[in-house]
Amino acid sequence: MITLPPFLLALDDRFLQLVHPMAQLNQIASGFTWTEGPVWFGDHDCLLFSDIPSQRVMRWSENEGLSTYRTGTQFNNGNTRDQTGRLIGCRHGTRDVVRTELNGSLTVLASHYAGKRLNSPNDVVVSSDGAIWFTDPTYGIISNFEGYRGDREQEASHVFRLEPATGDLVPVVSDFVQPNGLVFSPDETRLYIAESGSSHDDSVPPVIRQFDVDGTRLIDKGVFATLDCGLPDGMRVDTAGNLWSSAGDGVHCFAPNGSLLGKILVPETVANLCFGGPDGQRLFITASTSVYSTYVDVKGAEPWTQSRSG
Repeated sequence: MITLPPFLLALDDRFLQLVHPMAQLNQIASGFTWTEGPVWFGDHDCLLFSDIPSQRVMRWSENEGLSTYRTGTQFNNGNTRDQTGRLIGCRHGTRDVVRTELNGSLTVLASHYAGKRLNSPNDVVVSSDGAIWFTDPTYGIISNFEGYRGDREQEASHVFRLEPATGDLVPVVSDFVQPNGLVFSPDETRLYIAESGSSHDDSVPPVIRQFDVDGTRLIDKGVFATLDCGLPDGMRVDTAGNLWSSAGDGVHCFAPNGSLLGKILVPETVANLCFGGPDGQRLFITASTSVYSTYVDVKGAEPWTQSRSG
């Protein structure tokens, strides 16, 4: 029988093939207000992540340790990379999605829909065709902690698809209470989106919903999984199609059919996570005031995030 360390909880034997009995959960950085938006830069061997209320993006590397990448970030939350290696970020303060160009300048990609300001873009992914998909809940405008308290102008909390070549911004889902993290399956035939509305309304189920991708449209396929602790926020998938989701007690790992395989128990509430490291098998976890990491036995399915050539 395989004995796992106490921070790993196997609920299905398949989980034993995804983790390692010699793994440790390491706190690699701490002292923040609320960490979010981790993204791995393989070509620089570093992790970037947001400290939202402090309005800064931090940088961590194994060799150089912790440093400040950017300040005055307008409550930047979720981050990802596009195929050319540029950082894409969601800002609550200015209620927009921005791209950091290779020279360090910022380009606003989306700030309005139908002539009205967005709510507060939260999390973002880039598909292989270059389209940018992001969620737009109201977390950045309901208080001054993660943004600026303000009026809601959008009629719904949409999930959007942005076509960078034309600038066309189209809602693809509009019936979430608070859409949050989102991630594609490895073959991009399915998009998973977290419903985090239970953060302010207990009647909203803490579920991850799944959608088939039909070109630029999404087809609702119902609930993929329901969390048994806390709510889903940021998510990632591995190359085998398993989904790893943030949760109240750590990270939950779900098989492609939605069954819960196991948990990585973390001593702080987890907001987000990403795969990284030289081989893509190191899991970085942003959790409340800290960032943790552990090694797993499967690679993340994030090709241009992992790339060393971007």
